[in-house]
Amino acid sequence: MTVTSLAPAPARTAEYKVTGVRVLRSEWAKFWSLRSSWITLGVAVFLLVLFGTIASYTYSPDVTAPGPGGPGGGSGDSTAVSLALTGATFASLAIGVLGVLMSAGEYSTGMIRSTLTAVPRRLPVLWSKAAVIGPVALVLTGVGAVAAFLLGTPGLDGEKIALSLGDDGVLRSLAGAGVYLGLVAVFGVALGVLIRSSAGAIAALVGILLILPGLATLLPDSLYDSINPYFPGNAGSAAYALHQSSDALSPGAGLAVFAGWVALALAGAAFRLVKSDA
Repeated sequence: MTVTSLAPAPARTAEYKVTGVRVLRSEWAKFWSLRSSWITLGVAVFLLVLFGTIASYTYSPDVTAPGPGGPGGGSGDSTAVSLALTGATFASLAIGVLGVLMSAGEYSTGMIRSTLTAVPRRLPVLWSKAAVIGPVALVLTGVGAVAAFLLGTPGLDGEKIALSLGDDGVLRSLAGAGVYLGLVAVFGVALGVLIRSSAGAIAALVGILLILPGLATLLPDSLYDSINPYFPGNAGSAAYALHQSSDALSPGAGLAVFAGWVALALAGAAFRLVKSDA
């Protein structure tokens, strides 16, 4: 009688499908594995807290402090909140640069080819990058804004502009700063994918948020007054203002306008990501 040896059946190779959750996990792992992510996030929060605290302790009622925001975005209304958010402009640059590096950095290193080979549909990569950095920036800078306010409060003891967290609009304004900075991070991601150059996207970010409102002052006054509140930087700063100034949008309208700019940038980035080669 012959004995037939039965060879073990070959193990089945597990099939892994590309899903939105898996792409999100991949982008989350890539984001936190880079030292630049930790450093840039830390710098953004540090600048927010540092400048806000210094502004509160050096406040003088004889000097009118500018409101937070980019050029043309300040209301000139000195309050404890506006002083606490003095560093918002500097933090927005750091957060925006981080968003740019998260996307355009892959084009500089060539890693984008591997990423798009693993995710042929492409668009989940863009959405996942935005979904990772946006909430992270929102939470950390929101905490930083509250910290700047609380650390600066003793420096304003006895001043007329002093406020507490429980006062009307204070928490809304501090949270609005976090939302604005979270959107700036997403804006940076979109510019990075759209321009595909770290240097070019950073230059575009700075130009759009800070330089564009200054250049607009060269326009006729009637035209400037009409369009000035709708520039991205000015609309964004209105989103976290405690009091609406006469030449600015309301906080809700400012947030909606800036979110519209971010959505427009994401749409352009999505179009180029799908239509052109990496």
